[in-house]
Amino acid sequence: MPAPFRPKPARAGAHFAGRARRPDGPPPHRPGDIDEAVLYGVHPVIEALRNPRRRHRRLLATENGLKRLQDEIGELPLQPEIVRPSEIDRLLTPDSVHQGLYLVCDPLPSPSLDSLPDDAVVLALDQITDPHNVGAILRSAAAFAAAAVIVTIRHSPAATGVLAKSASGALEHVPLIAVRNLGDALQELGKRGFQRIGFDSDGEVAFDDVVLTRPLVMVMGAEGKGLRQRSRELCDHVARLEVPGTITSLNVSNATAIALYAASRRR
Repeated sequence: MPAPFRPKPARAGAHFAGRARRPDGPPPHRPGDIDEAVLYGVHPVIEALRNPRRRHRRLLATENGLKRLQDEIGELPLQPEIVRPSEIDRLLTPDSVHQGLYLVCDPLPSPSLDSLPDDAVVLALDQITDPHNVGAILRSAAAFAAAAVIVTIRHSPAATGVLAKSASGALEHVPLIAVRNLGDALQELGKRGFQRIGFDSDGEVAFDDVVLTRPLVMVMGAEGKGLRQRSRELCDHVARLEVPGTITSLNVSNATAIALYAASRRR
């Protein structure tokens, strides 16, 4: 497992609408922060338009972007507004790669811990704040059929903009479960029979030596801080990922992908 490291949160202000959530509406992935999600780029927009659980509000598309959508989807679920690329540019930060597509939609609801199946493999993110990392983790979670990714309501990026672009459509396939307290969630999962494995470069045991059982939750610590003390104490094992090279410090999203792969090989 990589040594702890500290991320630099990306600017997200220009990527999502920040109005307070409607009290009677479904909770978004990070409750209380947004009631609109902004998605841009080919893969996030296509997957969101294909998702029947999404309520779409507004679609901006360039002529080339619209042609790509029609080739991939056919009939669209809402009428697009045809715009110049510069009109989408003005809605995003300069480094955003929108590929001629910009979609405003409702956030997806956050399911409950009770909804997790009894044989689930789940990720829990302990205050990982960089939306690029969380998006990449979601992409790996989708690739390895993880049942969900658990995040905290505070100290986690909103499920929109940069995160959605980094997830490359995975946001539509892997539920994000937002909890108020990660320690309480791990405690609840332990009562349900989940094996809880935290990851740390100084872990007490190599991950390869842990006898895995299902259901399973793998807890990944924040860059710079690693696992918080209570998270560590609530894990059944704190494991390390052993790598053969001279550089052992990996980005948390890369470490998560390795852990998911290793777990999938041992099912």
